[in-house]
Amino acid sequence: IDYKLIEYEVDESDLSAETVAKKVGLPPEQVFKTLVARGDKTGVLMGCIPGHAELDLKAMATVSGNKKVEMVHVKEIQQLTGYIRGGVSPIGTKKRHPIFLDESGMRFSFISISAGARGSQIFISPKNLINALDVKVCKIARWEYD
Repeated sequence: IDYKLIEYEVDESDLSAETVAKKVGLPPEQVFKTLVARGDKTGVLMGCIPGHAELDLKAMATVSGNKKVEMVHVKEIQQLTGYIRGGVSPIGTKKRHPIFLDESGMRFSFISISAGARGSQIFISPKNLINALDVKVCKIARWEYD
């Protein structure tokens, strides 16, 4: 898989995707955060959305075949994924979970996702990410102006 690893200095007091975007020199809509949720039927799910968006839980439920989806508590993230908050990646999780990528990522030649540790990002084409991890592309991001 073709990708580029980018490392940057971490500010532990600000793990926001907006800050990561500034540090890696990309607009926030091109830096994707990976959020961990749980569906009432399917269990753990991962949603990759632009850093300045929110996960639309109703949309996530619909596309994943659940009636209800909730965010997992931050204390559960490491146990479920092997990663800590601010370093969650869809790549290399302890167990494979269904992964959903917001459709807005498809307009870029590459997006930035966590490499699995704070201070490391991977620049990867959405198509390579989709093919490598069997990612489903759908509208799961909610914007402030929606």
